[in-house]
Amino acid sequence: MAVENVSAVTEFILMGLTDQPELQLPLFFLFLVNYVVTVVGNLILINVICLNNHLHIPMYFFLFNLSFIDLCYSSVFTPKMLMSFNSERNIISFAGCMAQLFFFCFFVSCECYVLTAMAYDRYVAICKPLLYSVTMTPQVCSLLMSGSYVMGFAGAMAHTGYMIRLTFCDSSVINHYMCDIFPLLQLSCSSTYANELLASIIVDTVVIVSSLIICISYALILFNILHMPSAKGWSKAFSTCGSHLVTVGLFYGSGLLTYVKPSSAGSLGQENFFSVLYTNVVPMLNPLIYSLRNKDIKLALKNTLKRIRKRAEPVVLP
Repeated sequence: MAVENVSAVTEFILMGLTDQPELQLPLFFLFLVNYVVTVVGNLILINVICLNNHLHIPMYFFLFNLSFIDLCYSSVFTPKMLMSFNSERNIISFAGCMAQLFFFCFFVSCECYVLTAMAYDRYVAICKPLLYSVTMTPQVCSLLMSGSYVMGFAGAMAHTGYMIRLTFCDSSVINHYMCDIFPLLQLSCSSTYANELLASIIVDTVVIVSSLIICISYALILFNILHMPSAKGWSKAFSTCGSHLVTVGLFYGSGLLTYVKPSSAGSLGQENFFSVLYTNVVPMLNPLIYSLRNKDIKLALKNTLKRIRKRAEPVVLP
């Protein structure tokens, strides 16, 4: 039976990051620069991985998908946020809000799963190097990524489907700069118990399972590193894991600071600040973290630039 939305609200008003007029223009340019750097950085990383055959290995296959997710993820709400700095009322339609909620939940979940797959990949590479080519086959990597997207899609559909069933009466002002789950639940005049239960189950499952796999993988990696006889092996292991650890720390740390806190702690401004970290800052930093700390990426980038320069040189006829 089709679910009919009986909400009296046809559009929402997003409060945005601040209501102070003097901050609107500086924030607009700040987030515009952030978005441009995010898009350019992730597009460069995607193209470098595609154009260099020696990067067509599992580690960079997952990094390619991480960059793709970050690119799409930041595009879900940043353009709307930029528009809000230049408008008196930041209005979003009910359908647009539900679409934003869906894609936000989808890409956040996918990023969690991809970071987990990357941790498993590093575990196999360091702890079982002789079995790496047999374990991390193209089929296994494709299966891991397909599973990530399917589970992310299922979770996003569940969140959005249950949100559409709610009734939104008179209140239409969302105390956030995007359509997130909990700010929307605060506006509903019907029971949100099922939504809160669903959010708790899905979020806790994704976070606990992915965090557990990442922690176990790195505990085994650390145990293996401590038993390595040479300092060179230590250095190589840390260099391949360092970038991923920084990314995991930023993403999960800022996410936990946003959602996991006592009910009496933190203001709306603090919550928005921490959410900006994982929605805007982390997607911008990921390509920088992986390119600056990775010799293969830097070498591939140099080779790509050389090829572009050669193609751009005029042909001298004899």
